[in-house]
Amino acid sequence: MILTLRALGVGDLATAVPALRALRAAHPDEEVALAAPGWLAPLVDLVGGVDRLVDTSDLDTPPPTRRAPEIAVNLHGRGPQSHRLLLATRPRRLLAYAHPDAGHHDGPHWRDDDHEIDRWCRLLAWYDIPTDRTDLALHRPPPHGVPTGVTVLHPGSKIVAKRWPPERFAALARELTDRGHRVMVTGSADERGVAGRVARLAGLPADAVLAGETDLGDLAALVAYARLVVSGDTGVAHLATGYRTASVVLFGPVAPARWGPPADRPWHRVIWAVSRDNPAWDGVGSHPTLAAVGVDEVLAAVDEVERAVRISGAVAA
Repeated sequence: MILTLRALGVGDLATAVPALRALRAAHPDEEVALAAPGWLAPLVDLVGGVDRLVDTSDLDTPPPTRRAPEIAVNLHGRGPQSHRLLLATRPRRLLAYAHPDAGHHDGPHWRDDDHEIDRWCRLLAWYDIPTDRTDLALHRPPPHGVPTGVTVLHPGSKIVAKRWPPERFAALARELTDRGHRVMVTGSADERGVAGRVARLAGLPADAVLAGETDLGDLAALVAYARLVVSGDTGVAHLATGYRTASVVLFGPVAPARWGPPADRPWHRVIWAVSRDNPAWDGVGSHPTLAAVGVDEVLAAVDEVERAVRISGAVAA
């Protein structure tokens, strides 16, 4: 058994897809188990190559395994806690970044400035496992029960600093609706308040708010067959990358060089205002790099990605 650890969220799993598939290709006859939160199961099914999901929501308890793994792979972090969690399963070999405090001297050294995709590809390459960082495509689920061809606005984020102001999302929704887009507002159950506010300010009907109404599988299908996605630096942006859906992603405190979509895809557009004369952040509300982004700038980016879709033939739905 190959046991991999990635006990994080949607974007974290999506950026680990090339590494997971590389492990599958390198060990075709071994069971590949992924230790990750159980609620990610619908997305794990769309990744492919993972034989079993081991429900692991934190780093306090070792993943329950039927037997000691042949190889444990730390795709979670630099350690030492995540290293120790995997070592507690008594693997014959651990593939991980070097961390002497965890008793692991093998492996490459961690680099803070790696793109998240490259971080795990580089780890496996160090162990002579070839990877393809462009292998990001997710399997397309059937569109049963979700609208197709819609424009998805996702105003929420677990990190408030990564949220573009809802008033601007609302202004964007009004303009896109006037242009003929069917706008839907998504989010988690905890984000239903901000999603509802965007819809009310934009004059959207109540059924345009899908926050808290979709499970992860439905959300993946919605993005897979969407016309456009506009969001902050959060999981939905990575779903758009996985489905080659046109997207505009607004970055704030974290650089797109670490978490952004592939730079060679013109139908994904990143906006990051870090080079502007931003005020100091007081730790409340949107990060200044997001507050500096205007609606007109996002609309211009929408025009760019939709033009790129027409030229390239990268059709989402």
